[in-house]
Amino acid sequence: MATKKMMLYINGSERMLVCDPETDTLADVIRRLGLTGTKVGCRVGQCGICSVILDGAVVRSCVKKMKNIKDGSKITTIEGIGAPTNLHPLQLAWIIHGGVQCGFCSPGFIVSAKALLDTNLNPTRQEVREWFRKNHNACRCTGYKPLVDAVMAAAKVMRGEMTMEDLNYKIPADGRIYGTGYPRPAALAKVTGTCDYGDDIGMKMPDALHLAVVLPGVSHARLLSIDTSEAEKMPGVEKVITHKDVKGNNRIMWPCGHILAKADGFDRPILAEDMIYHRGDVIAVVAARTRAEARAAAKKVKFELEQLPEYLNILETMAADAPQVNKEYPNIYIEAPLIKGQDTRKIIEKTPYVVEGSFYSQRQPHLVLEPDTDQAYVDADGVLTIHCKSLFLHINIFTLAPGVGHPAEKIRIIENPTGASFGYSLSPYMPGIVSVATLATGKPVTITLSYEEHQHITGKRAPSFSNARLACDEKGKITALEYEIAYDEGAYTESADVIAQKGLRFVGAPYKIPNAIGLCKTVISNNAVSTAYKGFGSPQCYTCSEQLMDMMAEKIGMDPLEFRYINVYREGDESINGNKFSVYPMPQILDRLRPYYKEALERAKRESTPERKRGVGIACGEYNVTSAPNDHTEIILGLNPDGTVTHYNNWQDQGQGADAGAVVHTYEALRPLGLRPDQIKLCMNDTALAPMHGPSAGSRSHYMIGNATIHAAEQLMNAMRKPDGTYRTYDEMVAEGIPTKYTGVFDTTGMTSDLDPNTGQGSPTAEYTFGTFLAEVEVEVATGKTKVLRMKCIADVGVIGNIVNVDGQALGGMMQGIGMALSEDYDDFKKHTNLAGSGFTFIDATPDNLTTEYIETPRPSGPHGSSGCAELFQSSPHVAVINAINNACGVRIYELPARPEKVKAALEAKARGEEIKPRKYYMGGDLHEKIDYIKANPFTPKN
Repeated sequence: MATKKMMLYINGSERMLVCDPETDTLADVIRRLGLTGTKVGCRVGQCGICSVILDGAVVRSCVKKMKNIKDGSKITTIEGIGAPTNLHPLQLAWIIHGGVQCGFCSPGFIVSAKALLDTNLNPTRQEVREWFRKNHNACRCTGYKPLVDAVMAAAKVMRGEMTMEDLNYKIPADGRIYGTGYPRPAALAKVTGTCDYGDDIGMKMPDALHLAVVLPGVSHARLLSIDTSEAEKMPGVEKVITHKDVKGNNRIMWPCGHILAKADGFDRPILAEDMIYHRGDVIAVVAARTRAEARAAAKKVKFELEQLPEYLNILETMAADAPQVNKEYPNIYIEAPLIKGQDTRKIIEKTPYVVEGSFYSQRQPHLVLEPDTDQAYVDADGVLTIHCKSLFLHINIFTLAPGVGHPAEKIRIIENPTGASFGYSLSPYMPGIVSVATLATGKPVTITLSYEEHQHITGKRAPSFSNARLACDEKGKITALEYEIAYDEGAYTESADVIAQKGLRFVGAPYKIPNAIGLCKTVISNNAVSTAYKGFGSPQCYTCSEQLMDMMAEKIGMDPLEFRYINVYREGDESINGNKFSVYPMPQILDRLRPYYKEALERAKRESTPERKRGVGIACGEYNVTSAPNDHTEIILGLNPDGTVTHYNNWQDQGQGADAGAVVHTYEALRPLGLRPDQIKLCMNDTALAPMHGPSAGSRSHYMIGNATIHAAEQLMNAMRKPDGTYRTYDEMVAEGIPTKYTGVFDTTGMTSDLDPNTGQGSPTAEYTFGTFLAEVEVEVATGKTKVLRMKCIADVGVIGNIVNVDGQALGGMMQGIGMALSEDYDDFKKHTNLAGSGFTFIDATPDNLTTEYIETPRPSGPHGSSGCAELFQSSPHVAVINAINNACGVRIYELPARPEKVKAALEAKARGEEIKPRKYYMGGDLHEKIDYIKANPFTPKN
């Protein structure tokens, strides 16, 4: 190690530092100085998270070695641009325009934008976008449009055309902040770099041991032996932990709750014992004084494997001659039926129009910019405390206590400020790893995965294979649907029961379909574990049914929008599951879309050329609000001595704006008290301080917490109210012995019902959201490359609670939908280890013309008329893109993503006059035979 003293001017101040110029990067040095506003994401220069200004130029500090930096260089980090008490216009604009969601990318973007405005104070939107493209600034949450909006607004302030006061948020004259763009309370820390995320917290834990994981490098094998002796001798190593060191049963105890499941759900070990089922299985964990020492020692852990055949997708494990992959349960371990109306075979025989197809949705990675990071320690009271990302804090307690061998009542879960999740953090796996490590060493521990480790270990969107046929009469009314959909659940059964329900509910939504049969399967493979991802379970359904809708419209010679219009739910209609809705906005949504659609068709016809063909596609979507029957949530409102009110909740914030949601709900519910918004305090996401919220999933949080907040607010105001109608102070309540804290509860019991295991009929969730997507694309004929030029969403998510938050969910969902349609995948274990290799949707692949409109139909059971919102926006935008490709050049892509080579091959086949048909998938038997058997042998508790 060659140590060198250097002098640098950082944020205008001369700083002396000592580093190893050969191994240290500029990011390493900056962060060691305590300037942790500079975040580190990919560590390979692809995401721009770590951007700083070096001698006037934007650089990615994670790949800038100190040996290439001159003494006396001038460096600007986010901390040198503005402070919480003295914001730069860019920082305020980021807050106001919704540039902050998870906020992990915000410092890098703001630093990059500062360098742009230093040289060009009047950029065009395209120049801003090109700047971010050139400097590799990546965002996963926002769709990029709000970021460009923020730069344009900040530039106006800096040119003197607008003041900071003009830019800032103002409470409306009527005092109502509900429905406005009230800023997120957490945004201030995020735009100034003062917010500590998991890795920042870990490096500021002085006594923490750093962990490194040992992965198998294969997807299926017997684990014959583990030799840790050489690793244990490495410098700084405290302990090498294997399954033998786990104090509990070494299992993630997550029941597979589906009544028809042939697996119990207790199949995932925390540390591998005798089998490897996928590349993310952790064989051992090294605990050492530093991250570098832990990683060096991890390379010295030796293990012996007996390689077994790797079954990397479920077409292999559903094959008739496939061996049983996991000895504990069959390869197809859930087969759930959908049966509605009359015999579909007879209906289809008599129906004039029938289309059929087979479709594949890929294993879409979440591609968050913050790799998974966790910390754990046992506090002075013997409480195992885990800091992590989590979509459901309490599930870590329920699922880990027996596995790690610690009493549930002595486990505390705290959510770190989180660099996004989009669902993968529902899994308690990495919290299990750090729990085992801290219990085995007796010391605090911290880990931040490399991006490659993150890709292999964390869950992905479940791939799916589907076969389906759709029938309609001569008037274009749908008469019948038959389908089977099989989800590739990967190596373990985690959340399989929930996704099986989605496969029964969203194929064919949001259309009136009187007769239907379906079969939803969950199946094992040796690939990444499948887990929650925004829109959970529904995008795979729409890949099938929203393409069938276009195929049918084409067959009968009807416009795709008009075909949808005559078939969408209308007042009193039932879903495919036999449930009715509180609102029926789809005809109005399509009416609102119609003029935009006609304009898009005319534009495509006018601008299309033989070399670059343009097309238009639409897709409808629907998603549930609340997660399951008998959903339940609790919050607490407490009056404080200074007259403020604290909202205690575990509304896990992954970047969706839970903090702003809690404030606007509380403010609206307590309007009679005349509080200012800044008098509402938040105590969030710590199981020791707030009651159980349930998962931040199923688009449930705004709806559930809103109703619980209203309940708590009513109790608090009733307690404060004096006989004359005025309100008691905190001191008066204490003097009179009146409690100052009240628990608000909301439960959907009585509003919902489980799906019937024999028919799939039922209404498991309390509310729904509805929408439609319009995509305009250009296909380069010579290469097959598709570019999305515009995308529009028209949605009804009830009364909007915070317009900036809802817009952010919509724009980000559409961006990730574009990625699902065209590029994103985790299937190649060498290529799909980083953002670029996995097909990440950068700014040049995302159109600036992303727009949203809302129809606000109040939900009768919703708080202030609201429902949820987030997951609708990722339900079917990808299919709008696929349908647009077909509209542009006459080829349909049945298997996603529609990479250029796939589109080009289809175009070449079409040019040769070949008919392009999908392959029909074998899914373990004939659909009709299975349904006939189920009808003849219905499930009862006895069998």
